[in-house]
Amino acid sequence: MTPSDVPKKPTIRDVAAAAGVSYGTVSRVLNGGHWVSPEARAAVDAAIVSTGYTTNQAARSLATGKTGSLAFLLTESQHVLLSDPNMALLLRGATDAVSERGMTLVLLIADTEREQANAARYVRAGHVDGVLLVSSHESDDLLGSLVNAGVPTVCSGIPLWEGRTVAHVAIDEVGSARTMTRHLMDGGHRRIALITGPLDTPSGRFRLDGFRDELGDRFDGDLVEVVPFTREAGAEAMTRLLERAPDVDAVFAASDLLAVGAAQTLAAQGRRIPQDVALAGFDDSGLAAAHTPPLTTIRQPWAQISATMVEMVLDAIAGGDPDAVVLPTTLVVRESA
Repeated sequence: MTPSDVPKKPTIRDVAAAAGVSYGTVSRVLNGGHWVSPEARAAVDAAIVSTGYTTNQAARSLATGKTGSLAFLLTESQHVLLSDPNMALLLRGATDAVSERGMTLVLLIADTEREQANAARYVRAGHVDGVLLVSSHESDDLLGSLVNAGVPTVCSGIPLWEGRTVAHVAIDEVGSARTMTRHLMDGGHRRIALITGPLDTPSGRFRLDGFRDELGDRFDGDLVEVVPFTREAGAEAMTRLLERAPDVDAVFAASDLLAVGAAQTLAAQGRRIPQDVALAGFDDSGLAAAHTPPLTTIRQPWAQISATMVEMVLDAIAGGDPDAVVLPTTLVVRESA
């Protein structure tokens, strides 16, 4: 075979000709799809398939200074990724949103101080174009390290950091907790307990705030347990609550995982749900509907959270200013409350 017999590799100009658009439009699609109409993007996507065009990522990175990848940076242990369905939902949604743009998602898990320092070095070295920061804690230095280094970063939840404004996608934590607390109060329950997560996380802190605000003068600090967001911690917290307040008639767990743990303790101690103790969770990640009895919970828009985070970090990479998006939740009433 002579060199002339070797098929020519399709170029961006070939894609542009097949799609009937300009070279610049194809380039914008390949770099994230900003400022491209849905019709033009669909035409380019079809032309890429028909021509067999593939990017030369090494050359593209040298030319643009971009890697075509984002980091999903989880500041929890590997155990949490495997056991907490919320993390799996966020990761799946982010993977889908990134792959739709022809990019790659890199999973980084950084729980300890050393792991976070390693992750920060990796990101600052330019191996990814931006970061989706998930489950950050107030005490972590990681967020400040990324922002101060100019790394485009979007947080899941309201960042508990007093530095510069950081882009984030959140739900109305306080309002959602108030809605669930009001639901339990309207059900005639008088001794309502809360099992919430660590107070250096937005979900742990603000769900407690909403619970306290809605109860008002009825709030009793003895009916609150602050624990890690794990099933085991939920079971242990429920044991302590029943020891201190055996007359508790409703429990609001700040995650479905905590609620499932609480249900185990209630069953072991002969407390029926909901006849003896009403039980509510938070998240609607799949555990709630599958539980027996099915759990009343607050539904988070997981796919929308992930997709919005990806859009915002791409906007930040393109030079946009930090933004904040608050998404609505839904009260889902089931048999447990």
